[in-house]
Amino acid sequence: MTTTAARRLRIVVGVTGGIAAYKAVSVIRAFVLDGHHVDVVATAGALEFVGRPTLEAISRNPVHTELYEGVSEVRHVALGQQADVIVVAPTTANTLASIAAGLAPDLLGNTILARRCPLVLAPAMHTEMWENPATRANVDLLRRRGILIVGPGSGALTGADSGVGRMSEPEEIVAATYSAAGVSTPGDLQGKRVLITGGGTREAIDPVRFIGNRSSGRQAVALAQAAQDRGATVTLIGAHLEVAAPHGVRLIEVTSTAEMAAALDSETASHDIIIMAAAIADYRPTATSETKLKKAALGETPSLLLEQNPDLLAALVTTARPDQFVVGFAAETSQDRDDLVALGRAKLERKGCNVLVVNGVGWNTGFGSSQNDVIILGRGGDILGEVSGDKHQVAHRILDIAS
Repeated sequence: MTTTAARRLRIVVGVTGGIAAYKAVSVIRAFVLDGHHVDVVATAGALEFVGRPTLEAISRNPVHTELYEGVSEVRHVALGQQADVIVVAPTTANTLASIAAGLAPDLLGNTILARRCPLVLAPAMHTEMWENPATRANVDLLRRRGILIVGPGSGALTGADSGVGRMSEPEEIVAATYSAAGVSTPGDLQGKRVLITGGGTREAIDPVRFIGNRSSGRQAVALAQAAQDRGATVTLIGAHLEVAAPHGVRLIEVTSTAEMAAALDSETASHDIIIMAAAIADYRPTATSETKLKKAALGETPSLLLEQNPDLLAALVTTARPDQFVVGFAAETSQDRDDLVALGRAKLERKGCNVLVVNGVGWNTGFGSSQNDVIILGRGGDILGEVSGDKHQVAHRILDIAS
């Protein structure tokens, strides 16, 4: 879906030598149709996959390829200096490594080094290359530098291969580019009201201790930003968020599951889409001490009596109107895809929401990470999508289904 940004951008689209280069044509076309100026910088390898006439016809501008062309206007520097945002799609493993190392072997490398603007990279490569420790280290380094990595997703690759490494779809790359450039894009959620829960609830044991979980709220914040970027009015009910809520999003801060339930009771009726991304504590102490419990009194093996918290998602589904769309989340530690799907389908049947997002979590995955791996299930248990990548990309895929 193409959207019109609030201001005209000067966008540099870098195209590198991978089979996914054909998708770059759709990315360029979307930017042009939205009224932006697009400069294409193609590597020699890219032109082996997509011809110069195609890129020039779609971008409506000459394609830049040579480091020593336009020397009098210092083009190898000017393109990066003048850009509002640069996106490289596809970004091969070699290009990722080159950017991470700060190399400038060609016009694209020089343009990236000379930029003053955000940089968006859309990796595309075989699974083994994406999972190689060298590539993972390069990606981590680039993220720490503030570069937005979109994808890759899972799916068919070159030949008979399939797995993680497939370049994100053009609409996801376009949306991420607009977000990185900080433009307002009235899109498919214009006029909609979206309610999102995020973070992890905490149940007090005493004034200094609690039962909780490791949720950072990053996925909920990414959902809030993505929904706002797509034109929605967004309310975020946040429990101990570790990242700031986006500017312009209404934030309701809560601590416990009971406070989350009260906020939902007051907010649900006025929203069109409800996304339950918070990690709700399943249990709470039957009694909370008003003073700090002392170790001397508790002994070496203290016991804590717990009771079950209300099921907020199931309760919300029973009161939701037919015109409201409810998205639930299920965090599971299984490493087996088929097992994750089976667990998700069982939970979906119990909860009854429109869509259930199953995300794999572990000691170093899911919670607290900038990345997420999710399987999106629809009513009946059908797999509506699978996304592996940046939480912003995951957010847009969820909203594609919910909108």
